[in-house]
Amino acid sequence: MNIIVCIKQVPGTTEVKIDPKTNTLIRSGIKAIINPFDTYAIEEAVRIREKAGGKVTVLTMGPPQADEALREAISLGADEAILLSDREFAGADTWATAYTINAAVRKISAYDLIICGRQTVDGDTGQVGPEMAQMLDIPLITYVSKIEDISLQMIRARRMIEDGYETLESPLPALLTVSKEINTPRLPSLRGIMKSKSAKITVWTLADLGIDKTMVGLAGSSTKVVKVFTPVRTHKAEVLQGDPTAQVDALIERLKGAGLA
Repeated sequence: MNIIVCIKQVPGTTEVKIDPKTNTLIRSGIKAIINPFDTYAIEEAVRIREKAGGKVTVLTMGPPQADEALREAISLGADEAILLSDREFAGADTWATAYTINAAVRKISAYDLIICGRQTVDGDTGQVGPEMAQMLDIPLITYVSKIEDISLQMIRARRMIEDGYETLESPLPALLTVSKEINTPRLPSLRGIMKSKSAKITVWTLADLGIDKTMVGLAGSSTKVVKVFTPVRTHKAEVLQGDPTAQVDALIERLKGAGLA
């Protein structure tokens, strides 16, 4: 079974800074990690391969230093890694990102399953996986917490919903987004670490994918970040005095004045 895992390298801190000119993250000088939800996707792919055989290919889009995340994925059990890196890809929103990764998946061609983390911790949109499934015209199961059965023809998975869970069955190929309840990611093995150091990371550019540059990066983004700022929060407290009845009357007047009563 050939499995593609889509991962993202994200800032390893909550104290991120925004470039005021481009409204994009300033990543220089910040330690980068694999998006935490993506580690569950890697682990699940490796577990499936260990049972069913096949290959796990990890795919990411980012600057050249994103190969660090791919090497870590190899140390965790992935077989191959592909980096989509080109200046034209910079500043992409979720749609342009999904379009670019979709082109790479079509170039890979032979796959049975795509696994993504449920969302990234820097964007928190959870949109790229579903958008890819739409572009590839394959079934989608989101928020997967358990794979109950899988073969070369079908998959049956349990997905989390607001008040419980539901079990869905789908033909393959399909795309899953997984939640942290699905497994416990393993630590890198010594053998895996050694393999990751010598692994060849395949790099694909815009030219390699053969797609229109107006469809990727900032140019291909259907949404634009106009402004990013931290909201200014002000708190004003007032202690009401007097007997309970007077306090209640005063509170009602305050609420009426604020349009809340």
